[in-house]
Amino acid sequence: MESLSNAQKKQLKSLAHSLNPVVMIGQHGLKETTEEEIASALDFHQLIKLKVSVGDRDARDVLIAKIVADNAAELIQRIGNIAVLYKKNKKKPNIFA
Repeated sequence: MESLSNAQKKQLKSLAHSLNPVVMIGQHGLKETTEEEIASALDFHQLIKLKVSVGDRDARDVLIAKIVADNAAELIQRIGNIAVLYKKNKKKPNIFA
């Protein structure tokens, strides 16, 4: 996957600002159905917000890194327990202006 430029990341952050989390991961962690939902949401929306309410900061970082790696996505932003992920879908229009 090609890396995004800083300008593209900035544009994605502004697009994500108004989004609500499409997947919420609670104290029980990442389940197979949750992983499928994340993959489906990334495929359909390309840009999603996740709410990860798991343990401490280190546990959240590890879980978010796993989600990013498993989905070949790119972490755009992480603030507290909210993460913004992007994965380009070649079958959909480019979301960059």
